[in-house]
Amino acid sequence: MKICCGTDIIEIERIKEIIEDEKTGKAFLQKVYTDTEIEYCESKKAQKYQHYAARFAAKEAAFKAISGQLEDKYAISWKDIEISNNSQGRPELKVIGIDLKNIEDIDLSISHCKEYAVANVTLLKK
Repeated sequence: MKICCGTDIIEIERIKEIIEDEKTGKAFLQKVYTDTEIEYCESKKAQKYQHYAARFAAKEAAFKAISGQLEDKYAISWKDIEISNNSQGRPELKVIGIDLKNIEDIDLSISHCKEYAVANVTLLKK
């Protein structure tokens, strides 16, 4: 067995500026986030950018952990990874449309404060 890990940190203000930009905002949202993720983040009102940034960091961390398991690391896109919360509020990572052979388990941890969002993805490979 092998443990693979990916970590990412992002400035919340950077994500906010991209989303609020009239030229790039809508395209960025549609490229990076699933409809479910957008609905969740928008429901957070004043803290929505923290949640967008946390999900962005989680996806980046997932790319880092998963890419070594793929024949072509560019075969995975932003929307192939969806971040949601379970009934206890714990974040979960779901990989959509990509066959991750030999991966037994994936764990996700995300956190954010006023300025930064950070995520760590750990996967267990057979």
